[in-house]
Amino acid sequence: MEKAKVYFTDFHATPEMTLPQKLRRLVKKAGIDELPVKGHFTAVKIHFGEPGNLAYLRPNYAKVIVDIVKENGGKVFLTDCNTLYVGGRKNALDHLDSAYTNGYNPFTTGCHIIIADGLKGLDEEKVPIEGGEYVKEAKIGQAVMDADVFISLTHFKCHENTGFGGTFKNIGMGCGSRAGKMEMHSAGKPHVQQELCVGCGMCQRNCAHSAITITNHKASIDHNRCVGCGRCIGACPKDAVAAAGDEVNDILNKKMVEYAAAVLRNKLCFHISLICDVSPFCDCHAENDVPIIPDVGMLASFDPVALDSACADLCNAQPAMPGCRIDGNADEDHFHAAHPTTNWHSLIEHAEKMGLGTSQYELIRI
Repeated sequence: MEKAKVYFTDFHATPEMTLPQKLRRLVKKAGIDELPVKGHFTAVKIHFGEPGNLAYLRPNYAKVIVDIVKENGGKVFLTDCNTLYVGGRKNALDHLDSAYTNGYNPFTTGCHIIIADGLKGLDEEKVPIEGGEYVKEAKIGQAVMDADVFISLTHFKCHENTGFGGTFKNIGMGCGSRAGKMEMHSAGKPHVQQELCVGCGMCQRNCAHSAITITNHKASIDHNRCVGCGRCIGACPKDAVAAAGDEVNDILNKKMVEYAAAVLRNKLCFHISLICDVSPFCDCHAENDVPIIPDVGMLASFDPVALDSACADLCNAQPAMPGCRIDGNADEDHFHAAHPTTNWHSLIEHAEKMGLGTSQYELIRI
């Protein structure tokens, strides 16, 4: 297979060339103008950051991409799906509040935000996955599937389950509805943490499959009836319902790739990744630790496999930051040093197997 083109620029800036200007030049060189966005709904998939976290991408970068799409006649919106875990983004209203808190609003970015899987994380489209080994039908946020063109804008960082959080995590996990996220993270089904349950009945009233009963003011879930939709997680006012979270990390990576395939095979796509503030944990954390490496640069490509591969290679070519989580932990792979139970190579290998791109790339410096 021919090497994929991945375009790269560093973070050095001058009064004549700011970082937003460098990003604009990069994506133009990489071919973003080739996307037929005129008159079409264009989704820009981004992570708005959990409140308390400061490593997420600033809205200034999103505005660059939004402006280009609008200049080319596209109808653009920023999007993400609700989270499976309990936090500041578990429903659309909290999610929007969190996005606004972190600086994302129509005035800073030039476009609106749509939470793709709706108010309670239940608005989804079931998308068959051709060649799926672990998932036959992905549950993708409806607004993502309704869009005509798809652009991913990713903050590249470590992740405690997948090794790193890159383009495939932004797309696969990020575009899954709550039920989709549960399917990727769990081999099992949700359960009630009895010590937190007050027996209010909200989960029972929201269960469409009569899987929940309440005895002695405590709810319990019949896994023979439960279909794993996650509706009870979003409904519980005490955050007492939790996903199993018991999937093997390599299989989680592969499920995530298959979910990404559900989006990528139905869209005209373009991908951007920024290697900065490479925190040891995901932006879903309400905190961020010292970056493990210095800031590296910005990358763009039409090939998501090549993009994640290039980002990983560039990160591993950097020295560890003094005092960071992996300082003194000798390992040629920084992601494995940060989280020894992870194996990001399984993601790349499965994405190639699924025909989503190639790990062989030509790095073009701008």
